[in-house]
Amino acid sequence: MDKLLIRGGRSLQGEVDIAGAKNAALPELCACLLTAEPVTLRNVPRLQDVATMLKLIRNMGVQAERGEDGLLRVNAGALHNPEAPYEMVKTMRASVLALGPLLARFGHAKVSLPGGCAIGSRPVDQHIKGLTAMGAEIAIEQGYMVARLQPGRSKLRGARIATDMVTVTGTENFLMAACLAEGETVLENAAQEPEIPDLAEMLIAMGARIEGHGSSRIRIQGVEQLHGASHQVVADRIETGTFLCAVAATGGDVLLRNGRAEHLVAVIDKLRDAGAQVTAVAGGIRVQAAGRLRAQSFRTTEYPGFPTDMQAQFMALNCVSVGTAKVTETIFENRYMHVNELVRLGANIQIDGKLALVAGVPKLSGATVMATDLRASASLVIAGLVAQGETLVDRIYHLDRGYDQMEAKLRALGADIERIK
Repeated sequence: MDKLLIRGGRSLQGEVDIAGAKNAALPELCACLLTAEPVTLRNVPRLQDVATMLKLIRNMGVQAERGEDGLLRVNAGALHNPEAPYEMVKTMRASVLALGPLLARFGHAKVSLPGGCAIGSRPVDQHIKGLTAMGAEIAIEQGYMVARLQPGRSKLRGARIATDMVTVTGTENFLMAACLAEGETVLENAAQEPEIPDLAEMLIAMGARIEGHGSSRIRIQGVEQLHGASHQVVADRIETGTFLCAVAATGGDVLLRNGRAEHLVAVIDKLRDAGAQVTAVAGGIRVQAAGRLRAQSFRTTEYPGFPTDMQAQFMALNCVSVGTAKVTETIFENRYMHVNELVRLGANIQIDGKLALVAGVPKLSGATVMATDLRASASLVIAGLVAQGETLVDRIYHLDRGYDQMEAKLRALGADIERIK
């Protein structure tokens, strides 16, 4: 099992390329299942979750070929097995995104209940509720969602879907399914994360009729069929935010090429309040920092608020900042599992339910720590970059699920970091 060995204390300098977003690439791979014609995706990151999704759709009969520089050609014309087996998806929650496209195109699907990070409950009941409103019958049988059209129906029908809470994957599933449904579908309380309008733009290029993407109300007019298209995956805002926090914590001057400042307004505002200089420039974001910054309190919430996927990384920054900060996690109930590992490095953090009280300390000290989920692993890397001595981060397969060659990118910026096989 791979580990990362980090010798802390170096500032970061230079330029780094931000990869395509995992949370955009995964639904967009599923969107390829909606058409029998070839689809070309560009800027697809080389991540474990992407590899798992490719393995999954290839098992269905889909042709998927990687090219240079993140190019991926997908052809679902020969798809013959609309099933997502447990053995292929047990490490990835995004498998549920195959349900809507398969049901819309073929009228039936069998998808395993998803796996992934142990950061709390992410139930599929909203997916079932929405697709049922569109004319599906879905039963849970032996750990699988078994879906088919209601008797007498030849395809899904348009519907008004109002979810009980904002759900990103639910919005994406309904958005894809509605493209081939009869009539109009209206999504109320839709998620607004940048990956959703990016998916919508891909679907529009394939012939879909969509309005309102990027807002809380999306309207989709169903069409008979979708065709092939070419689409570039949007830059990963969470990788961007992770590097912003790494530079803020360690000090330095780095240009994040392809980073989109408009996708990280809440995080950038907090970094500026902390004392970092963050500037949107042509082709990316420049971040500069020196010395200890000021601790910042924040509360995670749905986009465009402070993202839960940035909570752990910003907490690592707060650990070595001046002052005390309150962090409130409102999205997932188990998303403080990195706290005990940060404490092993010398952080001063107290947990009370959803609240974490972080008192900044002058320095952290290297130790062996264990990653528990994707974003927690990123926070431990940031902490290791500022800690004195050596930090060994174990179980970095979590990191590989969401970051494309993170250690190579950090090393190019001057960090002393290496992967140990």
